[in-house]
Amino acid sequence: MSKAVDMSVTVAGVELRSPVLAASGTFGYGVEFDDIIDMDRIGGFITKGLSREPMAGNAAPRIIETAAGMINAIGLQNMGVKAFAAEKMPKLRKLADAVVIANIFGFTVEDCIEVIHVLNDTPGIVMYELNASCPNTSHGGMVFGTDPELLGDLVSRCKVVAKRPLMVKLSPNVTNIAGMARVAEAAGADALSLVNTFLSLAIDVETRRPRIANVTGGLSGPAIKPIAVRMVHDSSRAVKIPVVGMGGIVRAEDVVEFMLAGATAVEVGTASYADPRAVETISTGLRKWCAAHEIEQVRSLTGAMLS
Repeated sequence: MSKAVDMSVTVAGVELRSPVLAASGTFGYGVEFDDIIDMDRIGGFITKGLSREPMAGNAAPRIIETAAGMINAIGLQNMGVKAFAAEKMPKLRKLADAVVIANIFGFTVEDCIEVIHVLNDTPGIVMYELNASCPNTSHGGMVFGTDPELLGDLVSRCKVVAKRPLMVKLSPNVTNIAGMARVAEAAGADALSLVNTFLSLAIDVETRRPRIANVTGGLSGPAIKPIAVRMVHDSSRAVKIPVVGMGGIVRAEDVVEFMLAGATAVEVGTASYADPRAVETISTGLRKWCAAHEIEQVRSLTGAMLS
């Protein structure tokens, strides 16, 4: 009889029951999935991105299917951080097994800092995930995560005020992801998560118009997985802090691949649109895979790729 698999991992001092997390933007505010999955069978979840004020998001169509994934331009629609703290967190605190990571963003550094201040006074959150893929309106729309100076300033100033560990979600739309990983680490990031979606465009050849109302959107799903795995590998070798990988994960073997490349944990996103129970299914599948391969501790997979 095979031994029980220890599925626990630690990210920035936070112990997770499983390395499989639900990604931001694909799991609502968490409460919507309470009757669908068993929270104690996943590592935790990341909330929808939370902003200083409520946001309605972009016009439709804002999600389309692609050959191996999807393009979305939701526009970071959310209820705003104050409403989240007042309306959603009391319900989440009643879910004993829920591990809540709050995704935060803003179009200025001050916006992000204000969101953190509100969440600092909100019990029940274990970590923040700072979305660095937003355009900085104070600097002509340059995306924080594509400019080393802007990224360093954003992370360092947010780290000063954050009372919980700060995980920085990097943009993949750069030529040197390892360099950006080092910038975030040097600025005080406790962990990194990557990759966010890739900037993309789809055109309807009959109407000759973009298929997304916003013209461009973010590509996610299995199509991006090999690039995401490479970026996780490059980043994990460049920094000493934990790396959380994501991008096209639909089965347990995908998780193993990311972990072998250097990820401590992973986030499952697009798969949840096709199957709301995907996160739990993949986490359970990972446990079975480890048992079948006589892996006693899942964390032993991290960085174990043979060269």
